[in-house]
Amino acid sequence: MRAACSECGIQTSLSPMQYSCSCGGLLQVIHAASEPDTDKLKRIFHERRSERNTLYASGVWRYKELIAPDLPDHMIVCKNEGNTGMYQSESLTEYAGVRGLSLKAQSENPSGSFKDNGMTAAVSHGRWLGYDRFACSSTGNTSSSLAMYAALAGVKSIVLVPDRDVSAGKVLQTLAYGADLCTFRGTYDDGIRFLQENAEELGLYVCNSINPLRIEGQKSIIYEIAQELDWKLPDWIVLPGGALSNAAALGRGLQDLFSLGFIERLPQVAVVQAEGASPFHRMVASMRCSGNNGLPPCIEFHSEQQPQTRASALNIGNPPSWRKALRTLTLTQGTTVSVSDQEIMEAKAYIDRSGIGCEPASAAALAGLRKLVRQGDVHPEQTAVCILTGNMLKDTDAISEYHLRNDPSSALRNTMRQVDLIYEAFQ
Repeated sequence: MRAACSECGIQTSLSPMQYSCSCGGLLQVIHAASEPDTDKLKRIFHERRSERNTLYASGVWRYKELIAPDLPDHMIVCKNEGNTGMYQSESLTEYAGVRGLSLKAQSENPSGSFKDNGMTAAVSHGRWLGYDRFACSSTGNTSSSLAMYAALAGVKSIVLVPDRDVSAGKVLQTLAYGADLCTFRGTYDDGIRFLQENAEELGLYVCNSINPLRIEGQKSIIYEIAQELDWKLPDWIVLPGGALSNAAALGRGLQDLFSLGFIERLPQVAVVQAEGASPFHRMVASMRCSGNNGLPPCIEFHSEQQPQTRASALNIGNPPSWRKALRTLTLTQGTTVSVSDQEIMEAKAYIDRSGIGCEPASAAALAGLRKLVRQGDVHPEQTAVCILTGNMLKDTDAISEYHLRNDPSSALRNTMRQVDLIYEAFQ
């Protein structure tokens, strides 16, 4: 398997594993230059949706020809990931202010987040290369996903987690799967830096978004959305942006679908960040204020040293995939927006009350779409898909804070009541 630098284009082998080029650019997998039969692949992908208890029952490996065709089937570590629901809600559509809205609940993945789509590909590739120690830096979702797949594969996972602003539920999930969980003073970005500098010497296979196989696996999210909509995508795809791996993968997947003829047009992509952790949004907004609406790829990026948001999965000040995410915006004529923690928690309450549910970071997508409509960036007659990235039980503290604390700003606050078990109490 080979890769090319996303910045300078120099090609290299992925055996032994590499993550970045000497120029500093991240690598991306190179697929064979042959022209696939798109109509034939559509039929194959459709037939595989009826598979049960096979590799192709996976919502990732259903698209193996477009993700990792050379990876031997017997090396793949799979847990029927993907196949997540896509839901419509009249109340949420009205709340967002658009003509049509669907929510893709990646929160229904086996470990409870979208990370599983990429992690199955990364761990499978590392296993093929012969690694027995897999590592990541994480604010929670990556760690629990890696720990789960490592346990399935019978290999060791080493997880670096900041000692603050991380959901206890995610940490406990990671521990339960048997990871060697190491907390440290610092941020997610410090953990990534450590792994980049020491992984090779320590014999670690890194499973963060700097890993090009992670991005290949996560492409399947947009493949699934497109297939579920009969290969006709909406006007907008809206997603939260933390490390920006999902935005990078989305762009790569959309480029594949368009260039191979699966879709006739590209949707616009909106990346939503929390106000307290929005270096990518600030950069894009600054470029637009300067008249650079074309979003050139070579610009200056300023990280945030102390990001701070209640949506812990977005608490990243130096997202590794920002250049790839910028290319996604350029490709799709997309945009960014930042939302407050209060806007995030209100949107979460609406999603929860609709019966779908999500963690705070996921709700940023709906909050961002609502704000973009109010700003005039999204027209009310347009349609959208919001990607929900994590399960509501990933952060139960957020639920407690919203519903059990006497805060007048919690518009959908729900409380418990104590009753006597008598008929009159329930009339």
